[in-house]
Amino acid sequence: MQTRVEKKPNTTKRMLIMIGAVLGLIAIIAGIKVLSIMKMIASFKPPPPAVVTTATAAYQKWQPELRGVGTLRALRGADLALDIAGLVTAVNVRSGQEVRAGQLLLQLRDTEDVALLRQLEATEALAEVTYARAQAQAAVQVISKADYDTAAADLKAKQAAVAQQKVLVAKKQLRAPFSGRAGIVTINPGTFLNAGTVIVTLQELDPIYVDFHLPQRNLAEVHVDQRLTLTLDAFPGKTFQGSVSAVSPKIDADTRNVQIEGKAPNHDRILTPGMFVNVAVDAGAQKSYLTLPQTAVVFNPYGETVFVVQTKREADKAAAQAAALDGDPGAPAPQKTSQKKSGPAQPQIGEDALVVRQVFVTTGLTRGDQVAIVKGLKEGDVVVSSGQIKLKNGAPVSIDNRVLPSDSPNPRPQEQ
Repeated sequence: MQTRVEKKPNTTKRMLIMIGAVLGLIAIIAGIKVLSIMKMIASFKPPPPAVVTTATAAYQKWQPELRGVGTLRALRGADLALDIAGLVTAVNVRSGQEVRAGQLLLQLRDTEDVALLRQLEATEALAEVTYARAQAQAAVQVISKADYDTAAADLKAKQAAVAQQKVLVAKKQLRAPFSGRAGIVTINPGTFLNAGTVIVTLQELDPIYVDFHLPQRNLAEVHVDQRLTLTLDAFPGKTFQGSVSAVSPKIDADTRNVQIEGKAPNHDRILTPGMFVNVAVDAGAQKSYLTLPQTAVVFNPYGETVFVVQTKREADKAAAQAAALDGDPGAPAPQKTSQKKSGPAQPQIGEDALVVRQVFVTTGLTRGDQVAIVKGLKEGDVVVSSGQIKLKNGAPVSIDNRVLPSDSPNPRPQEQ
């Protein structure tokens, strides 16, 4: 009798079938997920263009200037004191008073000195009478030559004693050595002063001098009678005109700077010695410079750049011209297709859309918020003046010039 044996599937075959099924399920799930992600990406809107402010490069007339920091100094100034000690009996000057040269400002007690002066003047008068008598007698040869010489010598001695005593009396008086404005007076009658004690400061304020320094490389640009302008924080918005009065013949060996002395009228006496001032010296005739706000220039270790705003068509044309100049002059300009390698995810930019092109520039002098562009731009170029940090070459932009960065040649702090 035959027995039928059932054939069971191989275990290995069953495992392969299960693994295949699992992999197929994973592939289906992954495909569904990829499709959903692609649909999500496709539904995303491209980022809006970066909002920037712009400025137009334009020529302006600039007066070349040499700038420095100086200190005001009086035409003549001194801290007045007496060289002898004494008791104050009178103070004839008030704080801030305008005084004349020779005016008596302070008096020390001089009663004893004046009394001695009167005594010496009396003896001098007697010596003059004696000498006159001796002179008359000597003319008729009544007295000897020795007696005449004695009378003459005695008169000279008495005159010298009077002159010496007058000097001692004058030392008890403080008089103005020149006309000017007195400082703060704190001395009162009855005060005992020691020799050398400062009593009052006296300053002649019109005109007033300014001392400042410039680098030695600018020495050839400075000469006497050159026009200068003074500005002070104490008088914002006001300028004071003057001229260069002297140039030091020696260069400071430590700083390699030269000292300059300027002079300015001070009829109103509002400029005070010791004031800190900003000095601008006119150096030559006015020049025309292509200028931009300093905020428009991006300073990098490899050079200064600006972002020029153009349409996509203009930017592509400029890039093609730059590539042709940088490469073989005989090589053809690159085709537009060579520039479209950004992939399907990149948003398409219209030919008339505004984009930025990064350009290297050479900067020159600065004046306030402005900077001169020596090379790299031409008049009329529109450049980004703020918002460069979010830009790259070819990025689309949107212009909003409702709030612009400062572009003043003479900026002032906002709190003023």
